[in-house]
Amino acid sequence: MRNLKRALSLALASVMVMGLMVVGTGASYVDVSSEQNQEAIEVLQAVGVMTGDENGNFNPDANVTRNEMAVVMSNLMDYRAATYAGTSPFTDVPSWAEPYVAACYTNGITSGYDAKTYGGSDTVTTGQAALMLLKALGYFQYSADFGSDWLVETTKNGSTAGLFDGVATGAKEALTRNDVAQMVLNALEADLVKAEKNGSDVHVGDVVISGGKATYDARTGTDSKYAKIDSTKVDGKYTIQLGEDLYDGDLVKADGADDDFGRPSVKWTYENKEIGTYADDADAVYTATVEKQDLYDLVGSDVYNDLKNGDADFTVVVDGVAQKDVKLSDYIVKNNDDDAGTKDANGNLDIKKGATTEVFIDDDSNDVVITVINSYVAQVDGDYDKNDEELELDILDEAALNRVREKGAYLREHIEAMGKQCL
Repeated sequence: MRNLKRALSLALASVMVMGLMVVGTGASYVDVSSEQNQEAIEVLQAVGVMTGDENGNFNPDANVTRNEMAVVMSNLMDYRAATYAGTSPFTDVPSWAEPYVAACYTNGITSGYDAKTYGGSDTVTTGQAALMLLKALGYFQYSADFGSDWLVETTKNGSTAGLFDGVATGAKEALTRNDVAQMVLNALEADLVKAEKNGSDVHVGDVVISGGKATYDARTGTDSKYAKIDSTKVDGKYTIQLGEDLYDGDLVKADGADDDFGRPSVKWTYENKEIGTYADDADAVYTATVEKQDLYDLVGSDVYNDLKNGDADFTVVVDGVAQKDVKLSDYIVKNNDDDAGTKDANGNLDIKKGATTEVFIDDDSNDVVITVINSYVAQVDGDYDKNDEELELDILDEAALNRVREKGAYLREHIEAMGKQCL
């Protein structure tokens, strides 16, 4: 009983202290955090392109085979794979994958190693996946587009389309489910293109020798559904993103949102149901003391001057609460002697120990947002007292700890109930 009481006391203390810690939620899958392309994974789950297993796991680090990539592409393009069953020319594809491979082959999304071999059990590489996605976007309509090296052309066009954003694997390396999810989301946000052929085909018997490589321009339209992911216009018309076309405007990406901590974010919805709000990548993240001069070096003179002259907005949010009457000199100065303002003896920001500071700089407007997240409200002060079975805490924020205590009251009841069940 004594050991159990001690364990329960420590558990309760840990729960209360961790209550305000900032962690990735992994809202849809137990094994996915915000560091694992959570945005991409949850968007693809919502539209039915990639889903997890029966245990609630997405398995983000698992490699993807060429067979599995065919399933992803069939789901993405809504090929209704069952209608293609039995039409694949390849002899090495298992029955479960055959309709998906057949659908992608028939629609020109993929091809085999040769006329009879697909190599479906091999892991799909970054280059192979990119080529499939580029074909879905409308690229590679002519044989001449492949040039002398298909991988070079794929990498070039993939970079132009933004397919590799957030994906660090090399062109010939195997892709994980995490990487595939990110690439597919990038494709959903990419422009569909139309080909304009350069040169004429030459027919030599049954052989067609294609002319020069085609040029590809963004497809455009006037319908407002083509502004649901990106509202960019060309000659007065909206560019059409793959996600806008596939989901008829029901998949919406809204910029300008803020998450619970005030970080600049995007919000995705599908069929009027919110998928999630996802913070932008910060320009800098600090987990220790931050010098105001460091922030000046980060934003640069042009942004700093715009902030100081009022030509750009400066916002500070602490634990999700926007601060009022914020002074630029309290956070950013040219050097430690320029301006007064709140700082310690070393010229650091007045930020509590244990905080995470993130800085977001808008490249277009030069607006700057600084978010401060206090990730704990107390720290252990001394060793655990075996006699009193107590753990002393040095409270850093009494009000915050009280909020955690109130919200955690039910946890105490459940933990005590668990203790009784263990007796």
